[in-house]
Amino acid sequence: MATKGNVMVCVTQQKTCERLIRKGSEIRDDVGGKLMVIHVTPTSLQILGNYHQPEALDYLYEISKSMSAEMTVIRSKDTIDTLETFAKKNEITTIVLGESLRPSKENTIVTDLQKRLGKEIEIKIVPV
Repeated sequence: MATKGNVMVCVTQQKTCERLIRKGSEIRDDVGGKLMVIHVTPTSLQILGNYHQPEALDYLYEISKSMSAEMTVIRSKDTIDTLETFAKKNEITTIVLGESLRPSKENTIVTDLQKRLGKEIEIKIVPV
């Protein structure tokens, strides 16, 4: 068994993010720490005005709960800053993200997180 560490799974408001939570659960089982699922939504986005988002977040919450994970939803103007703060506060050692469909030059979340968090936190990308 590897060194004990906490796992953070970053999800969007899509039911397909279940695969990310399942991957995070596998990693957590290997390292023995906590599993924490986080969704950061822009402060400008109206959550309740989007009929699909609350349904998807409820679904992901139930999946998280079934895997003994804590799920947090945070409204923020700066997603990267929020993820960095959350990771440091919760002593995260592995972050699980979904593969982006955008070209790599447009997908700065991974590189931004790696720059800010350094090599102490491993980032795992789950393919689509």
